[in-house]
Amino acid sequence: MPTVIEPKLISGNSNLPLATAIAKRMSLYRGMSVGLVDARVERFNDQEIFVEVFENVRGEDMFILQSTSNPANDNLMELLIMSDALRRSSAARITAVIPYFGYARQDRRTKARTPITAKLVANMIAEAGIERVLTMDLHAAQIQGFFDMPVDNLYASPIFALDILKHFGDMSDVMVVSPDVGGVARARELAKRINVPLSIVDKRRERAGEVSEMTVIGEVTGKRCIIVDDMCDTAGTLCKAADLLMEHGATEVHAYISHGVMSGPAVDRVTKSVMKSLVITDSIQATDAVAGADNIRIVPTAPLFAQAILNIWNGTSVSSLFETETLGPIYEGIL
Repeated sequence: MPTVIEPKLISGNSNLPLATAIAKRMSLYRGMSVGLVDARVERFNDQEIFVEVFENVRGEDMFILQSTSNPANDNLMELLIMSDALRRSSAARITAVIPYFGYARQDRRTKARTPITAKLVANMIAEAGIERVLTMDLHAAQIQGFFDMPVDNLYASPIFALDILKHFGDMSDVMVVSPDVGGVARARELAKRINVPLSIVDKRRERAGEVSEMTVIGEVTGKRCIIVDDMCDTAGTLCKAADLLMEHGATEVHAYISHGVMSGPAVDRVTKSVMKSLVITDSIQATDAVAGADNIRIVPTAPLFAQAILNIWNGTSVSSLFETETLGPIYEGIL
């Protein structure tokens, strides 16, 4: 048995480019090769998921890299089945690295006879044998309490702050905008990091996915506005908010979104919108349409996740990665 248990990575099919990038960054940080465990995650003819691990993982510290993005149900089942395979193969510890945690929008009962699916998924993850979760920008912070295990929730805002400071130059006319009241804490955090004022777009919904009324709280005239949010799904609300800001005198509108879900007409809406740029992370694998859009840019999360995995493995602080002094050197020459 080895005297030092090395961290071992295994990936599902949801975001193989990110998993490969994380392994490469870990190899760079450690000065030794870190690869993905040889395994196959396949489908039977009836689409049942089958997992087979070809390497010995007995007593190993395993990290499963898998976003539960579209197709959410398939990717979630891959995660659970991979965990079961590792648990039955006597892995010492199993950590789920979930860059994008799906079903997070169903975090409370908004009306009668509706589920709290985020809690259900948390229970399923625990039952599958996973002992720790590493994720980024949960839709609601209280979801961490749905898990009866340690949850490390990383933030994209420190990465966004580094990117903004590099690309925007003079910050005197920059303003951060929250697209709704619920996202004020997230927007305030970014505004504090780059030392600019904050504004809010107040929206009212008649039903999920449809906005009936929007108003701007704050003076945005003559400002370069940066909308910050945790996810962009169909981009309808985002584009309406951008239009509203321009109508209120903003000179430019940019958006920084943690998770580019980008479903349905999202890419078409963004490319035709008044937004000068939309910046997303690679927590969800970009489609060809997203990658080819002129005003959509992707920033990498592999350096952040690689360092977080190493910190979990060797028992050092993960929250230190929220500080610019720590994160800056990791992203030097990347953004």
